[in-house]
Amino acid sequence: MSDPPQPLGPFGGFDLTQMLRFLQSDGPVHWEIARQVARWVALEGDSEPAVPAADRARLSEVAAAAEQRVLAETGESPPSRSLALLGRAEWADQALVTLKPVLEKLAVSLQGELPDLSAEDLEGMPNPFAGLFGTGATGAPGEPGANPLAGMAGMFGALGPLLLGVQCGFMVGQLAQGLLSEHDLLLPIADPPRPTLIVPNLEAFHAAWSIPADDLRFYLALGEGVRSRLAGRAWVRERLVRLASEYVSSFRVDTAALEAQLGSIDLSDPSSFEEAMLDPDAMLGAMQSPEQLAVLERFQLTTAVLESYADFVVERLAEPMLTSLPTIREAMRRHRVERSEADRFIQRLLGLDPSRRLHDQAAAFCRGVAERAGAPALDRLLKAESMLPTPAELEAPGLWLARIELFGGET
Repeated sequence: MSDPPQPLGPFGGFDLTQMLRFLQSDGPVHWEIARQVARWVALEGDSEPAVPAADRARLSEVAAAAEQRVLAETGESPPSRSLALLGRAEWADQALVTLKPVLEKLAVSLQGELPDLSAEDLEGMPNPFAGLFGTGATGAPGEPGANPLAGMAGMFGALGPLLLGVQCGFMVGQLAQGLLSEHDLLLPIADPPRPTLIVPNLEAFHAAWSIPADDLRFYLALGEGVRSRLAGRAWVRERLVRLASEYVSSFRVDTAALEAQLGSIDLSDPSSFEEAMLDPDAMLGAMQSPEQLAVLERFQLTTAVLESYADFVVERLAEPMLTSLPTIREAMRRHRVERSEADRFIQRLLGLDPSRRLHDQAAAFCRGVAERAGAPALDRLLKAESMLPTPAELEAPGLWLARIELFGGET
């Protein structure tokens, strides 16, 4: 008789007893599972890519020069924390901590929608123990071939933190694979900014493009310097966290899809457990509710405008310094378009993936303001939440300029 298949991936090495012990959690998310899944996904089941010490040292030198450029042009002091150079798994560990408040709100929202499954509810569900015990696919309690799930109805309440831990870990691990820096996306983080470059991703990005290494390092360090200053404003962080929290608190679970996915698990084949859990769309089982749409519009407009403002400033600072800027610009455009798998998943969870149409509108808004009133006028965006453009003003920069009285209220 051949040996049974062994668990793979982040669940490798666990027997059934250990797996059931993992169901225990003190909160809505099983954070240890989230950490293990995040690291496994971030590294694609491998070890952390090695970056030579000389390359790290050179990156630090170039990043220091970029910081001086930002400081000289903006006059703004850098964040209190100096630039960190992290690997993918290190960044994933950090992100699970900083994103925890919003992710827990998501978990509470999803758990509130989970079905309260009774033994009667479970009688007709597929039997994942059939291959282990030779029992039938379904059956009433106490009868031959009975589905053991009918006697384990209470366990399904404990499954929630485990499943949500896998979801959170998958999301953060996927982000760690593709982000170039901490503020590559403006994530809803309440803590003061931690300027960070994710070194293996930067090096992989450089290898994929014919860009001088120091030019790319300088550009990305400029971007992190500008964006971390954006995130250094309390109102920016508070708005992102508030809108993200409102958004994730309004999810509605597709319980039929969730039950079908749980019923596909066969405990005689541990790989089926992992495959079911690592399918984010199937396991999330959540759809956007009508209540989310208004919040989503405000959230996406905010991130699109702030990210486009940052891009505008970085371009202005980089243009006289980098002859390779056109190539870098195209490489960054492709980077943002092609990181679609992570972005779609984040959009489902946190609403953080504005359409490229909205980003294009926001970029045109920034150019329009600069053409009409000069680049310094754009800095008024950062004064307060009330200075963000409305959807109508995004399409007509003159309306925004009139409202903030640069043109004396003219339309």
